[in-house]
Amino acid sequence: MAIPIRNRVFDKIKEAGSLTDVELYKSLTKDDTALAEDRFNKILLDLEILGLIKVSWITKDEKRIEVFVVKEEKDAVDEENKKVMEKDYEASFPGFDK
Repeated sequence: MAIPIRNRVFDKIKEAGSLTDVELYKSLTKDDTALAEDRFNKILLDLEILGLIKVSWITKDEKRIEVFVVKEEKDAVDEENKKVMEKDYEASFPGFDK
């Protein structure tokens, strides 16, 4: 089964962390993945819409592409509630002394 081209493009971006569209296109061409420019831009747009990458313009003809990283924020109230619930659950067993 062949890997879809979108996945190959995303894997290249993920390996590099961040790169320009010119570098990515050259890297794909080097790996025998020839793409038309409009198809290449469509794949980048699809990946950006899916929230996997972030594309920003550097110059008129060059774009910077980076992997989009979502940082999870821990809610202090939720963490405290979770600890209390675990403690209550453990205390519900007979003979539990802590």
